[in-house]
Amino acid sequence: MSELLSAELLTNIGRQSEPRREIVTRRDIRKYAVATGNRQRKYLDGDLAPPMFHVPLFWDVVELDQLTPDGVSIDALLPKFPLEKAMAGGLNIEYHKPIRPGDWLTSTRTLTAIYDKKGRSGALIFYEVVMDIVDDDGELVIREKTTRILR
Repeated sequence: MSELLSAELLTNIGRQSEPRREIVTRRDIRKYAVATGNRQRKYLDGDLAPPMFHVPLFWDVVELDQLTPDGVSIDALLPKFPLEKAMAGGLNIEYHKPIRPGDWLTSTRTLTAIYDKKGRSGALIFYEVVMDIVDDDGELVIREKTTRILR
């Protein structure tokens, strides 16, 4: 165990968010397709959700005072880390089923890892969050793993 990662901090590994359930609408698919430049007819007609559609579907809408100084929303799933300046460390998205209008989707996020490394400019903390999105039959639709780096 490092000086940065206390036993108490590491007990947060495995912590899960409350499940969030959202419905997919044809209108939301079409709006997302236009906003992101996905000009294929299947997206513009709203018959099929384009890649990355799930991201804003499950984003929280928050007030400005609920943002960190660098404009990131405060994530209630995460513990207080001893380092706070965040950087993107990676994103891996596995698509298992297509998303269509009328689908009810439920997401659950899990803090799956916390570890540290020494970088050129000093200590770094890494954490990983996995979001599983399932349909009403309990079948996996998307698995997204986000890695963040704190310095």
